[in-house]
Amino acid sequence: MQNLSTSSEQNTGKSPVLSLDKITKIFPGVKALDGVQLDLYAGEVTALIGENGAGKSTVVKTLTGIYQPDGGDILLNGKSIRFATPQDASDAGVTAIHQETVLFDELTVAENVFIGHAPKAKFGLIDTKAAYDKTTEILNSIGAKIDAGVKLKDLGIASRHLVAIARALSVEAQVVIMDEPTAALSQTEIEELYELVDTLKAQGKAILFISHKFDEIFRIADRFTVFRDGQFVGAGKMADVAESDLVQMMVGRAVEQLFPKRHAEIGEDVLKVTGYSHPTEFENINFTLRKGEILGFYGLVGAGRSEFMQSLIGITKPSAGTVEIGGDSITMRSPADSIEAGIVYVPEDRGRQGAILDMPIFQNVTLPSLNKTSRDGFIRLAEEFALARKYTERLDLRAASLDTHVVALSGGNQQKVVIAKWLATQPRVIILDEPTKGIDIGSKAAVHDFMSELAGEGLSVIMVSSEIPEILGMSDRVIVMREGRMVAELEGDEMTPETLVRHAVGIRNEGDVA
Repeated sequence: MQNLSTSSEQNTGKSPVLSLDKITKIFPGVKALDGVQLDLYAGEVTALIGENGAGKSTVVKTLTGIYQPDGGDILLNGKSIRFATPQDASDAGVTAIHQETVLFDELTVAENVFIGHAPKAKFGLIDTKAAYDKTTEILNSIGAKIDAGVKLKDLGIASRHLVAIARALSVEAQVVIMDEPTAALSQTEIEELYELVDTLKAQGKAILFISHKFDEIFRIADRFTVFRDGQFVGAGKMADVAESDLVQMMVGRAVEQLFPKRHAEIGEDVLKVTGYSHPTEFENINFTLRKGEILGFYGLVGAGRSEFMQSLIGITKPSAGTVEIGGDSITMRSPADSIEAGIVYVPEDRGRQGAILDMPIFQNVTLPSLNKTSRDGFIRLAEEFALARKYTERLDLRAASLDTHVVALSGGNQQKVVIAKWLATQPRVIILDEPTKGIDIGSKAAVHDFMSELAGEGLSVIMVSSEIPEILGMSDRVIVMREGRMVAELEGDEMTPETLVRHAVGIRNEGDVA
């Protein structure tokens, strides 16, 4: 590893356009950013690198005025500045091109580009001609051959992406943030984006580029900064670093005692998935899950893990493949079929998909199991409470009473409600999608302990997680996915942080990017 800085200070011979100096951002129970540093230079691309949860998105929201830091300084051209609102950031020349920029199909390209800050004519009216002319000028500057007067709905995906870029550049930008900009683009469109980045560099823009794809980073970045667990790890020039150096910086930590994995007897095959494919989300998924096993699924954003799990329980329809439970072939036409077969899913977004927040705890827990708590078409309240109490006590749920509405609970306790709901159906397989996302350390340990207990009792567990320590600390085997495909199946000594990241980002051997 050569010339890697452990602070953001680098002997560059020029001053950064924008700097973060010891920025801290704290959310309840989580320190998302812990004194991080970042420098962006005119005419250069700086890649911000880190695994999921490293703090990259929080930095973007801090730089664009969505979040305000709890400590530290933002320096623009050497002067301390605060962005109280996104408009403040825009006015200062800091703009972002997000992976999913909101655009409006029924508006023209020019209207989309200047929505919210359109040029004005007399009496405060929008100057439509000026908006059209300026949009055309911006589109020409980035080599986009798009008519500013056409409606957005008549454009393809790549052209829409260029409109989003033009919208970001419609302010006098000094700093351009590109957050996973190639996620929805074809290879040809990606090459066109590279050309656009070169154009922006030639215009003197300071560019922050966020991507999980190492081939992209090495193709266009001049510098790098690495975050890990909300902390600054190092920075330097791309010419002085190898892929293995970046991998080590991303994941360099030991698995802690946060993961109380107990020994469980691994039994017979319970679930077998063969040739499972979807037209757009994933392809040719094959694996077997055994009784008492915790099978981890790891991958970066866009890997297709959650999409596969949702199809497995009948939310979306596959284009090919078979599913067997206990040797019997089954078809998941809906989640009801999945529940009947003994496969349940605890979703990542517990607020929208996992629980009904304005209902009390006991009704949430018993909702999928009303057949167990009703007689002759009538729900028996005492049996509802008894069932809910049985499973919430097992998870050590902390609440004033089972009548408490779920919205009033902490994130960790909300997660316990969702898990209790599905355990009450007495499944054979439970799928936990990011089971500890957004919950505090104590609740994480409780969920991990209970997960291990379930496996010890013979339940089969699939755990989708973006946290490497969680994957390594709790899994008996790990399947790594990238761009909708299984790229590795690991167990035993093969399960290392470096191996997971190499497969997830497409690095097969030293110096070889897949």
